[in-house]
Amino acid sequence: MNKKDIVIEVQMLIRTPAKEVFEAIVNPEITKHFWFTKGSAKLQKGTTVTWEWEMYNVSSEVIVHDIIPNEKVSVVWGEPKTNIDFLLHAVDDQSTYLKIQNYGFEQIDDASFMSFIIDSTGGFTTVIDGMKAYLENGINLNLIADKFLREQ
Repeated sequence: MNKKDIVIEVQMLIRTPAKEVFEAIVNPEITKHFWFTKGSAKLQKGTTVTWEWEMYNVSSEVIVHDIIPNEKVSVVWGEPKTNIDFLLHAVDDQSTYLKIQNYGFEQIDDASFMSFIIDSTGGFTTVIDGMKAYLENGINLNLIADKFLREQ
């Protein structure tokens, strides 16, 4: 199988309306409660924003390729850059099935590829778990902040 054909996917039912799940993805004032600590702007098609994880002194440019309100957000980010799609399916008025897909790995060398797959799968699983806890129960589990041990 060619790397360009591989799609990493995590998914979860979130018992929250699609409109609210969508807003949590595009609005950094909400996203900061379960993923990054600071975003430079709300995601809009054709823009580039910066996401920051201040506790790790890390940031990433995010290029927004496509947005379909309450259905899809497509971005490119990371180093090397890969594609990320957030796909929302409204199960009913109060529930959304969210899939996060990561693909486009042509620039990743073979020696690093397996490690990248593991890190991406684990990272996006942590994000979607944190999103579920925050949107359903208003709880910030600090999953991203607590994922890696920091020197005190």
